[in-house]
Amino acid sequence: MPTRSPRELATVPVELQARLERAGLRRTLATRAALGLFLNHPQGMFSHAQALSALQARGLDINRVTLYRLLDRLAACGVLQRHADDDARTWRYSLADLDQGQLPRFECNACHRQFRVAEGSAHTQAAASDLLRTLASLGHQGVRVDVAIHGTCAGCLPAADGAGGK
Repeated sequence: MPTRSPRELATVPVELQARLERAGLRRTLATRAALGLFLNHPQGMFSHAQALSALQARGLDINRVTLYRLLDRLAACGVLQRHADDDARTWRYSLADLDQGQLPRFECNACHRQFRVAEGSAHTQAAASDLLRTLASLGHQGVRVDVAIHGTCAGCLPAADGAGGK
């Protein structure tokens, strides 16, 4: 008998609810629990295995294939974003930006947290608009432009050894 997940779901923003409805996704226990995982960790990124482990630790008995399909459906309807993790040869999922516009993101290669880079957003938005206009002139329909910078965040950098880099 499957166990039920305790109160998992954080308040779901109206825009996310609308995206789920437009995509025709049912609000099953698995959908609510997976969405709750990402809403409770808005800057977190989870691989399929990490999401499965976290949901099972919360008492949800979910099939791994069901979760694969669910994560992909949530990404397809714009609720989650799917990012390639080249080092691990896997996909990582994060909560989609709702009102961030075309802000670039910095992703730490060590802890996989994401940080939005608000400074320089006007330049980024202008470049994104130029790219979308260029695509439109070629007959394509661009939906969004994702700008990602990868590196190591301040929290994961080793402590300075006082050598001053020389």
